[in-house]
Amino acid sequence: MVLANFAFRSAVYPYQKFQINIAMIELTFKKFIRSRATIIGLGFILASGIVSIFIGKQFLDDQKQAIGETSRFQKEFIRDYTGYIPQDMGLLVYYLKFSLVNTTHPLAGISIGQRDINPSIQSVTIRNLENQKWDTNLNNPSNLIFGNMDLSFVIIYLFPLILIAFTYNLISEEKEEGTWKMILFQSGSPTRAVRVKMLISVSAVFLFAGFLLLGAKYILSIPMDTSFFGVILLFALYLIFWSALCYWVISWQRSSAFNAVALLVFWVGLTILSPAMVNSYITNAYPVPEALATIVKQRQGYHEKWDMDKGITMNKFYAHYPQFKKYPLSDKQFSWLWYYAMHQMGDDESARESASLKEKLIKREKASRVFALFLPVLQTQLALNDLARTDLKNHLLFLEETKKFHEGKRLFFYDKIFEDKPANSVNWDAINIGQFSAKQVVPLAGIMAPLLVTIVVLLAMAGINSRKPITDDLG
Repeated sequence: MVLANFAFRSAVYPYQKFQINIAMIELTFKKFIRSRATIIGLGFILASGIVSIFIGKQFLDDQKQAIGETSRFQKEFIRDYTGYIPQDMGLLVYYLKFSLVNTTHPLAGISIGQRDINPSIQSVTIRNLENQKWDTNLNNPSNLIFGNMDLSFVIIYLFPLILIAFTYNLISEEKEEGTWKMILFQSGSPTRAVRVKMLISVSAVFLFAGFLLLGAKYILSIPMDTSFFGVILLFALYLIFWSALCYWVISWQRSSAFNAVALLVFWVGLTILSPAMVNSYITNAYPVPEALATIVKQRQGYHEKWDMDKGITMNKFYAHYPQFKKYPLSDKQFSWLWYYAMHQMGDDESARESASLKEKLIKREKASRVFALFLPVLQTQLALNDLARTDLKNHLLFLEETKKFHEGKRLFFYDKIFEDKPANSVNWDAINIGQFSAKQVVPLAGIMAPLLVTIVVLLAMAGINSRKPITDDLG
């Protein structure tokens, strides 16, 4: 009889325990979902996310419109000027502009990055390049101050605030309201009770983040490629990082006010203060006076040639382009050969400053990557820009391609200019805008590793704190 009673209790007890755990989860979930703070927080984050997606769509639409108008303008411009100047090729090409487009990946709608200040289209003549290469689009100064609220901004800056609002008082609220003993009775384990509440809060945030990413995928027409999967993993790790940070702070078992202040200090420090300090350091460590020096040197290199012996200019030009020695300088007072040689010399004489400027920008990029290893927010933003092809490295590759594009146009037209060929000697219909698409390989393991390490460390510290008994007292 005793053995039968023991066997019955052994079989029933796990079932009762399971029922209690399910009841606790249901009660916790209902309390969470019925909270006015939850409804307001999730509603705010959903509205912000939807707005950010449509801001990204507007950006992509503007890029498409700009490319279409550039292509149309180039064809119309060529058609009009070949009609105005049918014979003088040197004068005709003096005015003509040829455009190169840096292809915009749909992911740029999620992370606009530096595309809002660096142009995606370069329109250049075959004259001196350096002062054209650094031209940028006209932008509203107010927009540049506040930046674009793309989806990366919402997830990087706003989602952590929602996580903080949902988790800062998971333990302290029950203690302050005197309901902790009831929670303990229902769960049988304080640690399990905290983890259940944490899991419900975090799951809600992840659910809304996933919904926004799914909406962005269809609204922005993002292909299901490696880059998009990288963005999903990156966002997931970033939210896990903030969840781990929140869990670590609440594991201190302090008051709600203390937890809220501590987490807000972390948020300000990680999202605002640290990136600002890094930017200030990099700007001062790698100043770029070469930006102005390059333009000044180029202009000086060109303009001073008007007062110099033409032979000096031509000797340098022939040294740069030995294939054009077959075109001797005529005795005329003005020659297109000499004129374009002057422009070439302007670029050649500013080459050192241009290379120094590029080197400084590369150093800035590398320095920011080093700091990002220790700053999850900065790491996430840079990695998103990498995946979306909106980073500084992409722009530098585009500038390098612009140089090759410009050189190709020069070599195509120089022979025709120096031989005084008419405009109809060129098949103008075959000249379209150029397209550049950077072949960037983003090492996903490399960009995820710093976040993973930080998450493991935070969870380990929170785990150590969780071993301490959870009492009714607030630290």
